[in-house]
Amino acid sequence: MSTYQAPLRDMQFVLRELAGIDDIAKLPGFEDTTDVLDSILEEAGAFATGVLDPLNRTADKEGCTWKDGEVTTPKGFKEAYKKFADAGWIGLPVPAEYGGQGLPQLLLGPTLEMWNGSNIGFANGPLLNQGAIEAIELVGSDEQKKTYIPNLVSGKWTGTMNLTEPQAGSDLAATTAKAVPQGDHYLLKGQKIFITFGEHDLAENIIHLVLARLPDAPPGTKGISLFIVPKFLVNANGTLGEKNDVVCVGIEHKLGINGNPTCTMAYGEKGEGAVGYLVGEPNRGLEYMFIMMNAARFSVGVQGYAVADRAYQHSLEYAKERVQSRDAASRNPQPVRIIEHPDVRRMLMWQKSQIEAMRALAYVTAASLDLAHKHPDEKVRKEHKAFIELMIPVVKGWSTEVSQDLVSTALQIFGGMGYVEETGIAQQYRDVRITTIYEGTTGIQALDLVGRKLIRDMGATATAVIKQMEKFAKEAAAHDNADVKALGEALLKGIATLGEVSQWIGMNAMGDLHKAFACSVPYLKLWGVVAGGWQMTRAAQVAAEKIAAGDTDPFYSSKITTAKFYASHVMTQAAWLKRQVIDGSGDVMTLPESGFELDRKAAVTA
Repeated sequence: MSTYQAPLRDMQFVLRELAGIDDIAKLPGFEDTTDVLDSILEEAGAFATGVLDPLNRTADKEGCTWKDGEVTTPKGFKEAYKKFADAGWIGLPVPAEYGGQGLPQLLLGPTLEMWNGSNIGFANGPLLNQGAIEAIELVGSDEQKKTYIPNLVSGKWTGTMNLTEPQAGSDLAATTAKAVPQGDHYLLKGQKIFITFGEHDLAENIIHLVLARLPDAPPGTKGISLFIVPKFLVNANGTLGEKNDVVCVGIEHKLGINGNPTCTMAYGEKGEGAVGYLVGEPNRGLEYMFIMMNAARFSVGVQGYAVADRAYQHSLEYAKERVQSRDAASRNPQPVRIIEHPDVRRMLMWQKSQIEAMRALAYVTAASLDLAHKHPDEKVRKEHKAFIELMIPVVKGWSTEVSQDLVSTALQIFGGMGYVEETGIAQQYRDVRITTIYEGTTGIQALDLVGRKLIRDMGATATAVIKQMEKFAKEAAAHDNADVKALGEALLKGIATLGEVSQWIGMNAMGDLHKAFACSVPYLKLWGVVAGGWQMTRAAQVAAEKIAAGDTDPFYSSKITTAKFYASHVMTQAAWLKRQVIDGSGDVMTLPESGFELDRKAAVTA
């Protein structure tokens, strides 16, 4: 069974050459970033391989246990979490005033990838701390910041997101949890489901961020408020007080990520209600929760390709070792390693090329997070904020959908052995499946992309990004290097297709929203395919220029070859996706509901 190894060389390349970490280091407070970059990546890689990876398989087999409202995590998780917290990984992007390291959000790209590639079940816990920290930092009171953020940064306490309810699912407008004011706090009653690390034994306190309605709240999403509800109440001097009226009433038995407790939480079952504290203004809770949700959606996109990369590493190792069948194109009668078979090589390239494209797009998006927050020019900040809002559903939706396919491809390389749990690849197949579902299904991401990001601003942001890609593609198509020139020409075709489909959706949305929304998922995938091609072509151009300057590192020639494979095998999906959207959207709603029913009667013949 393979051991996860962080792909440090490609991470460094993307950070420096595509995401522009040197420019990020020029932003206020980030001046030391490039000095510590390599040591951070190396230390994170060592932690992922040495501490988290050994627990991945055992945690999957052992799982979490629930008894009398308490959850026990798999053996080794408590010790690993303490090491993780003590090393300062939770506070990587958090300002120093709260005990963090004050480093760019960009560094979350590679570190989140390492944590999830080595042990996705563990990684979900500390990931939520960062979302809770960001939400409280942006909209919490000074007292709340002082009380909660340092403890979340240190890892003494952990955070959660409590959105979903049994009757509501992803429709948060149907939230029914209640919050009644009482003095300086509120009393909450209700039940939340699918709460990641809602109860566990890793930290001394758990800080739940909970959506609930005030008694006079308007209906729908405009009547939801956000509350801090600690597992243990916090005394004025910062020590822990009595247990709050919050209890985990059970955990889910799941297909994958078994090291991660997914909890059903009950608030106020024992008395008048669980004590909670309003965050920000009343009835703006969903707006605030989106701070956490957008961060989580980006992180889940990274999770997807991180697990895919682990599976790729596993399948590559197997392909190099497994000897089976002779090479049909060779006269050699002896069996060869399966990596020598063309179709296995195709499957490996299918994985490698798309993983590198997803990594690049994620890191570039993460760089925009820093530029949107810290750039001195307000216009530049707004441009990057718009880019982030457009790309978050793509990073989340496209990356996770592709990652499912890639892990399935990795399993295929194993053949029948891949279907056997002992080889370990089946775990990656099970683990990655949730990534297209939580923090909003792919359909929800696609509706967000079309409805909120394309239609709402009349396509202004999409058009701006398409023009940015087109400008680069034209430069690449005029490049002296033949490979870069061909890649630029292929990218121009993909961009033209994306622009045409975007315009078609915008026009049809004015007359028939069902038609515009019917193939929103293929449209989201089209964005991913083309944006991924944009990054792979950028990477190939950098590589070609390095080679022309005399650099003989084989990494660069490999990057060009991989980009060429992406252009011929992945970018060519653009034409097919265009046909789905433009020619196929009208077919989606045509069949009446009765047409889906199974006809149990045989046809009557004359």
